[in-house]
Amino acid sequence: MLAVAAVVALLVGVWLGRRTAASSASDGQSAAAPAAPDEAAVGLAPADLEQQLAPADQLGIGLIRVGRTGTVKSANRSAVDLLGWRLRGLVGRSMLEAFLDHSIDELAQQARRKGHAAGEYVMTGEPPRTLTVHIWQARDADIWVALTDVSELRRLRRIRTEFVDNLSHELRTPLSTVRLLTESLSLEAERTELPARVKDAIAKIDVETGHLVQMVNELLDLAKIEQGDSPIRRDNVDMVEVVQEAIGRLRVYAERQSVELKADIPAGVDAVVVGDADRLGQVMANIVQNAIKFSPANSEVVVHLVRDPENVVVQVEDHGPGIPRAEHNRIFERFYKTDRARSRGRGGTGLGLAIARHIVDRHHGRIWVESQEGSGSRFYFSLPAGRLPVNELVTQETSTDNESITTG
Repeated sequence: MLAVAAVVALLVGVWLGRRTAASSASDGQSAAAPAAPDEAAVGLAPADLEQQLAPADQLGIGLIRVGRTGTVKSANRSAVDLLGWRLRGLVGRSMLEAFLDHSIDELAQQARRKGHAAGEYVMTGEPPRTLTVHIWQARDADIWVALTDVSELRRLRRIRTEFVDNLSHELRTPLSTVRLLTESLSLEAERTELPARVKDAIAKIDVETGHLVQMVNELLDLAKIEQGDSPIRRDNVDMVEVVQEAIGRLRVYAERQSVELKADIPAGVDAVVVGDADRLGQVMANIVQNAIKFSPANSEVVVHLVRDPENVVVQVEDHGPGIPRAEHNRIFERFYKTDRARSRGRGGTGLGLAIARHIVDRHHGRIWVESQEGSGSRFYFSLPAGRLPVNELVTQETSTDNESITTG
């Protein structure tokens, strides 16, 4: 739903740009040409401005037009209501006066440089309100600010996350007990003459218990990441070491699946990023393990690492069944599995890629997949390249919340 609100805000921005261009063209100017400074200062009459911004009011989107001097030239009723001002009380105010937050003013400066910027604005009060903020550069050097209230979405997300977190905590103790009992039964079955069907049943119980334990651990991990309770360290991390360590940990698993695991890393590549080495290792492990799991026997999984001018890009290539194009975005959702018929019996919870996406997002990176059904898959994630100066390196204590149930 948050994505829908962002799309609506973008469409309103495009519509406003066209309306502004049409107004300029009707005055005998080229639509592509910037408005003259004196015309931008005069603008439209208040009644005309309200009529121009009325469609956004019907969508519940606040719109503010800010002049090149940084003062508000117009605002619709939704913007006034969202920010708690009286009607037309925003006009003539600076961005700092309107929002009482320097970060919004910084977003506006970023939009003037790059054409667009987006962020969130949390309004103090009881209860606090959260607004998404999208800012565009207009053709006449003004900027448009679109506001959408996502407080209810944030509240529902928080309730969902807290429910999953509490439920997972309640399941940990009984699952730990069941896990220990099944391990004891398995050991006892090896030393005792039991019918084959009994031994098979014990083995299945052990496997399914392991899946439940893994799911609870990943649910807890995902809940902490979404709530921001899992701190992200800021260290200089060499992604070459992260890739090599992940491959070393998963090589035995690959050999059991008759899959060859290889790395393709250019010699001497500078692949340092700012982030959390443990979390980035978790991303690597989740993606590589997923590639191995769906690879046929006697095939290979190759991890490529490249550096472009701004980013470090990791690619994990497999020769599995591939992913239909319509499902490329959905595979990063929690519990989503591409083809339940083909994935049946392969284990997994459908949470690994969701966790990877959240971790990459918190590192200001991007994760995506390129795949065609029947032609294998290539998973990518990119992270901003760079390193912290020595005097800015921060070492944080490892959180005790990262404990997990032993899976054997």
